[in-house]
Amino acid sequence: MSEFNARFDIELKLLLEGVYLTYQHDFRHYAIASLRRRICQAMAEFECDTVSELQSRILHEPAVFARMLQYFTVQVSEMFRDPRYFKALREQVVPVLKTYPSVKVWVAGCSTGEEVWSLAILFAEEGMLDNTLIYATDINPAALKKAESGIYDLARIAGFSSNYQQAGGTRSLSDYYTTGYDGALFDRALRRRMVFADHSLATDSVFSEAHLVSCRNVLIYFDPVLQDRAVGLFADSLVHRGFLGLGAKESLRFSKHAARFIDFAASEKIYQRR
Repeated sequence: MSEFNARFDIELKLLLEGVYLTYQHDFRHYAIASLRRRICQAMAEFECDTVSELQSRILHEPAVFARMLQYFTVQVSEMFRDPRYFKALREQVVPVLKTYPSVKVWVAGCSTGEEVWSLAILFAEEGMLDNTLIYATDINPAALKKAESGIYDLARIAGFSSNYQQAGGTRSLSDYYTTGYDGALFDRALRRRMVFADHSLATDSVFSEAHLVSCRNVLIYFDPVLQDRAVGLFADSLVHRGFLGLGAKESLRFSKHAARFIDFAASEKIYQRR
């Protein structure tokens, strides 16, 4: 590692420690390679020549920290992303969940909410929405506000619709939204079964007893220590024989909690709590 990179990483660690002590947001166990890229982007936006200069602004200007959350957290999502995952939920997981009188779903790291609305549509089509609560959590207030609004750019809808059909959708996605507000506004009837809340996988405890936890494309941004912490939270949250869904590039294979789960739909990264 070059002297510059070594100094950069030292300053980055000090920044993360300062953020934790000042704002109680813990990014110290996020994957370092991804953080490096995003901190460099933030330095360019805030016109800072060094990480230490950026740190000073973050620690002394709360408004800067609020804007920094978009760099600390990755807001990349789409409706029915990885359609095979949603099709497996519909065909293999939902029949099991229908045996419960009521169901709780936890979408951890919900970002801007596309997955939350996708699940609400899926459960509505399976006749389960009325007895299902979907808890959606994230640490980014702006992302949660966007998720709760259920408004997405019209330019994205064609891709959402294609995913929906591939995921086994039984209607047209257009049945679930109206156009307005310079975007597509999703049906408020879906919103009534959603609860949005601030929750950190790095610092907070078990969120709620759940029958399904869906945390997709979040663990890839954590280091192994934080990945284990998150998976432990999921295991503790799930009812016996409850389900955990991860992203396409994620796995429980190297987790210290792997023995607490069995493969359910392995290729779709769906696991079942022992």
